[in-house]
Amino acid sequence: MAIIEDIRDGWGWTGINPFEVVGENDFGNLLVRDARGNYWRICPEDLYCRVIATDRDELDALYRDQEFLGDWHMNRLVEDAERHLGPLEPGRKYCLKIPGTLGGEYGGNNLASITLAELIRASGHIARQLEGLPDGSKVSLRITE
Repeated sequence: MAIIEDIRDGWGWTGINPFEVVGENDFGNLLVRDARGNYWRICPEDLYCRVIATDRDELDALYRDQEFLGDWHMNRLVEDAERHLGPLEPGRKYCLKIPGTLGGEYGGNNLASITLAELIRASGHIARQLEGLPDGSKVSLRITE
């Protein structure tokens, strides 16, 4: 599956060894089972990839947690994106032009759409460059082709 390679390329530096994508939302957040049976969440808008459950029972418990589900479904942000951009085209996800971690607004003119592969790769590469920087560090984004 191509998305597994995109995860490896963008986020492999975190230690994730992706085996299977078990969930995705309209903003390209992924729930990924790794080769050891851990479950990771990749959150492109907040530039993180981390273990959220160590087995299926823990993941099922999260699926019953209303706070987790509210954060996962992102209903308000999805509604805002649909209002500004229209419905998603096949193969695309909504995204923040400037990730929230870098001060980007969660809505409005900071919304766009992108392919899932581009989103996963780009967010992972940005996160890697920011890894270890203290909060409040000044950063400069350069877009290259």
